[in-house]
Formats: sequence, C-alpha cells, structure tokens
Amino acid sequence: MILKINPIKPELDKIRMAANAIREGKLAVFPTETVYGLGANALDDEACKRIFLTKGRPQDNPLIVHVSSIEMAEKLAEIPKEYLQKIRQAWPSPITFIVKKKNILPNSVTAGLETVALRMPAHPIALELIKEAGLPIAAPSANLSGKPSPTEASSVIEDFGDRIDIIIDGGPTFFGLESTVIDLETFTIARPGPFTIGEITKIFGKIPKIFKQTKEIAKPMSPGMKYRHYAPSKPLFLFSGDNESFVNIANNLGKSFCFIASNEICGRIYNEKAVKIRLGSSKNLYEIAKNLFSSLRAIDKFEPNFAICESFEEKGIGLAIMNRLHKACGGAIFADENRLKKFITAIK
Repeated sequence: MILKINPIKPELDKIRMAANAIREGKLAVFPTETVYGLGANALDDEACKRIFLTKGRPQDNPLIVHVSSIEMAEKLAEIPKEYLQKIRQAWPSPITFIVKKKNILPNSVTAGLETVALRMPAHPIALELIKEAGLPIAAPSANLSGKPSPTEASSVIEDFGDRIDIIIDGGPTFFGLESTVIDLETFTIARPGPFTIGEITKIFGKIPKIFKQTKEIAKPMSPGMKYRHYAPSKPLFLFSGDNESFVNIANNLGKSFCFIASNEICGRIYNEKAVKIRLGSSKNLYEIAKNLFSSLRAIDKFEPNFAICESFEEKGIGLAIMNRLHKACGGAIFADENRLKKFITAIK
C-alpha cells in the first residue's frame, strides 16, 4: 500500500494506518529529512529480522533506532549525563548518537553489540509516525543492501515493488545523505553526514575525532562502516585529480560513458559520447549532496557500461559526500589522468 502524505502537515488518519502496521509487526517505509527509512518496531525481534531479510542486509550491520523524545531514548539506552542537555539542543536533526544500550532492545537491532545508535529525525512525517506508534522504530535506509539510498518513494518501489507492507510517499527528502553518526564514548564520528563537524563543535564545545578505516572491521558499531554501499551495478570511477585533467579525460574518451559532475564541469564537456548527469552547482555542496544518490541510481538507467565522477572538497557536508563516493566506487579512485585512461581503455 502506498500512502501519499503531506510532508509539512501530515494527515493523521494516514499516519495512524502506518503506525498500526508497525505495532502489528509489519514493515513501513517513511521519509526522514535525510533518506527514506525501512521501519519496524525496534522492540520486536522478529519484525527487525524482517528488515534484514527484506533488504538482504548482513546480520552484523546494526540498525539505527528512531525516537520521538529524549524520554523514549532514555528507556532504550544509558544517555551520558554530561551530554544530555547537548543532545536535547541537537535533536531533532540529522545526527545519530551511539550510546550504551539497555536490555529492552533485541540483539537483532544492535547486531549483538552493547551499544545502540539513536536519533530523532527532523521530519514531520517521521516524528508523527513514531509518536502515533508509541514506540521506537528501527530503520535503515529503504533500499536493497549495497544500492544507493532512496531519496524519493519511487526508488523504494523500484527496489522492492510490493514486498513492503506500507510505503509512505512524502516527496523528496531534504538532505539526501544519511545522518551523521557519532560515538559518544570516544567522541568520534563513525559516519559523516549533514550534521557537520562545525555544528557538532559549536554545540558540544569540542571537536570530534573522525574515524578512519585502515582495515576490515570485524564488528561495525554503525551502518556504513564495513560494507560497500551506495553503489550502482555498473563500475564507478572517482577522479581525485584537478578539474582541468578531469575535463580533458571526459572530452577525449573514445567510448560511451556516464559523466557525473557539477553543473560547472558538465558545462565544459562537449564529447558527444558522454552521458552527462548533473549534480548541481559546485558552489552549493548541499545541492550536490541532495542529488548524489539519485544520480548514482541513474547510472544503471543509461546505456554506457561505466561512469566517472568528480571529487569535491572534504569540508562541511563535502566530507559526507566524499565518504559516500569512496564507498560507491569500491576503492576505484584515480588521481592520475593517464592511469585512469589506461584503466578505462581495458573496459569492454
């Protein structure tokens, strides 16, 4: 069932239909300010296991639990007293906090960890759904595991068809990238997102560390830490060199390809073999972020069998953009123009 709901003034009768489904152990897709989530009762072990089965998600990849109040969060986890007021100040927003869990949460939600990732979404539909359900909602992004996260309901339908009990269509999401995740015990960003380092520092009065993955993680404490994510089916190459080299590559390739870049760079491409996918203006990285996942999904809809993407400065939300692109390309990152050309030439 697809429910179209006004994202500014949600119709409560429709929200209650989805809330009832959640209470009954069913799955419901709903929009947040970041991406669409695939939700289940976070206190229902069997319902949460359905999330993993439906997505094809690895069992060791923990879920984020969405709450509608600090009081609900405190029933689920041990919130450090020194951070309580800071969290009140930060929420609702696209930031997730990793804290020590309480036994009320089933192991399926936390992948057997002693911690849980909690967030309060800043979206009227998401907040009303949690309030009407009267319980926390566990929800990863509503896509098949590994694919780009959905920023509109049509992408959810594309991945799952009618396999989801209820899909709430609340229009396009605002940020287009998943929430920032921070481990409060070590004050480390496990996953960068729309809530930037500057904003965290302003509220908490200290600069967070950034987790840098140097080897395979045995037990990820946050989604997006262990597995390849956000990837189209076709190969994606990320070019980290200068813009002039990037333009030169695109204009001189002798085979068809998808070219994902800012409006400014796309405007300089005259190669007729290039299918240009415009991300938005490089002067507005929030626009780039909002369009990123839909652009990655678009690659598989065009004829060329590979894509090349522009890199962006890793400042502000640019840190989150590059985090997603690094995972989407699976390590296929090139700074040298000739090396990338040589690699592409071998593609049939």
